[in-house]
Amino acid sequence: MMRMFDRWDVKGVKVEDPGLVKYVNLRPVVMPRTFGRNRGDFRKNDMNIVERFMNKLMITGHQGKRHKTTSGRFCGGYQTVMMHTMRAFEIIEERTKKNPVQVLLTALENAALYEEIAAYQLGGMIARKAVITSPQRRVDVALRHMTQGIYKSSFKKNRTLAEVIADELIAISRNDPKAMAVRERNRIEKEAEGAR
Repeated sequence: MMRMFDRWDVKGVKVEDPGLVKYVNLRPVVMPRTFGRNRGDFRKNDMNIVERFMNKLMITGHQGKRHKTTSGRFCGGYQTVMMHTMRAFEIIEERTKKNPVQVLLTALENAALYEEIAAYQLGGMIARKAVITSPQRRVDVALRHMTQGIYKSSFKKNRTLAEVIADELIAISRNDPKAMAVRERNRIEKEAEGAR
């Protein structure tokens, strides 16, 4: 039987959100690395969710329209990210006594937003309208917000990256409003509610 990192069984792990089931791959792999075989917009669903999370950790992406947070200083280091992720999974297992892959999935579901804002031009003004977010975008945005939260909370702290990853994933899985991913989801959904 294959286990994630040859340690954690993914057989009992399942996605509770029915909208995300098709977009989260839980196929068991020992080493979550495909070397770019699943490039492209739609083939990324064939990639294991842990690998997608680690890829996002390497390049978290910019934040906001003005690129307040940039990922320009990130580069490579897949082996390093993988070792920190493995150590973070060990910390999660010690603290929560749960399968860390299940904690990652619960965090992903809690960070995935249902509604967001679309802006369009109406005459001479820009109007905003609430739109339902597609499941593929829900996973993508949730991963981005999770990794940006990890990136931000690692500054000016005397902790290792593994500890920061573990703290952030546990906080998001518990729906803690202090976690950046949960805070962003609440903010965007509140804006969408006002634009209905």
